[in-house]
Amino acid sequence: MSKDRVMKGAFMCLLASVAWGAMFPVAESAFTRLDPFYFTLIRYSSVSVILLILLWVKEGRKALSFEGKAKQLWFFGTMAFTVYNLLIFWGQNQLGTSGVILASVMEALMPILSVLVLWIYKQRRPEAPTILCIVVALIGCFMVITKGDLGAFFVQGGAFPVMLIFAAVLGWVIYTIGGGQFKDWSVLRYSTLTCVLGTATSAVIVLTLTAFGVLHAPSAQTIMSTGYELSFMIIVAGLMALISWNAGIKLLTPINGILFINFVPVTTFIITLLQGHQMTVYDVGGTLLIIAALIGNNLYQRRRGSLAAAAGAAH
Repeated sequence: MSKDRVMKGAFMCLLASVAWGAMFPVAESAFTRLDPFYFTLIRYSSVSVILLILLWVKEGRKALSFEGKAKQLWFFGTMAFTVYNLLIFWGQNQLGTSGVILASVMEALMPILSVLVLWIYKQRRPEAPTILCIVVALIGCFMVITKGDLGAFFVQGGAFPVMLIFAAVLGWVIYTIGGGQFKDWSVLRYSTLTCVLGTATSAVIVLTLTAFGVLHAPSAQTIMSTGYELSFMIIVAGLMALISWNAGIKLLTPINGILFINFVPVTTFIITLLQGHQMTVYDVGGTLLIIAALIGNNLYQRRRGSLAAAAGAAH
């Protein structure tokens, strides 16, 4: 792998991770004026339109066809653009600043959760070192969630929003794994069609809740007041981060690129500190455990891959 390729891939993965880390504090700012549901719907409706235009221009009208895979695309799109995006910001908003931190930490937990999903879904049992890394990561996550006070956590009603964030992250993990069923499609095509269908599901949910008076449609003035936040979420944390991440992973390979997901909570921590918020020892310690678990599992997978390659060469 050439040095230029590595540098370019590293820059793209880092850019995406930093954008996603900044996403949660930016969203917190917007939620003082616009509820998470309409914020997400407006964001991804805009992203869907832009992606459709890009796909049409780059791959032509034929790329807009579902090719008989509408149900699968709808399911995976709903996991990502409904379950993930609606639930993670709903949970974050209910927890306040601690939700900002927790959401970013859960983001870093995704590679570990992917192993658990594959274990359950495909009966692909991980080996002992990976299981140990999973346990360490979950302990770290538990530290961030409870802040060392398990009783207060449940008494104060923190369990429900945490479950929302956890379900959201699982939704994105399922979406990512689902991409393996579309290997003959471009990343842009899979991203576009799932985004459009998932956003349509979100629209049905949000508009139904509005019709029953659970949600209230924002005024044009309210939407305009969150223009800066929406612009960042649509252009930087949406389009730019998605394209940069996928391009970086392609250049570096997943086992190398996935390590950059650690910069998501690191970026969030830096921004929240600059905003004047205080980090607890449990926030920092728990995040370091998750990062250590992710790096440890990555090193183990590298070593395992090298031994397998050496064994194959010997034969």
